[in-house]
Amino acid sequence: MGNIIGTIIFGAVIGVLARFFKKGDEGIGVLWTVLLGIVGVVVGNLILGVFGYPTNTPGIDWIRWVVCTITAMVAIGIYLGVTNKKN
Repeated sequence: MGNIIGTIIFGAVIGVLARFFKKGDEGIGVLWTVLLGIVGVVVGNLILGVFGYPTNTPGIDWIRWVVCTITAMVAIGIYLGVTNKKN
């Protein structure tokens, strides 16, 4: 249960970061920001797992933050492309 809540909180932060770094006015709401951030976290963690990146690292895991933010930006781009929203 703690992992799910942590993923939701981490996803919300990552979603906000992804919208901040992605250029343009996305025009998506807060709910979609959180959901796409969660997608970015899940996909980013899967990618890191495929490459054998450790799950428990001491301190702030900057590599995980960067990978998850990039995958959330990709998720936002795919969402905007599928929904035909202009950015």
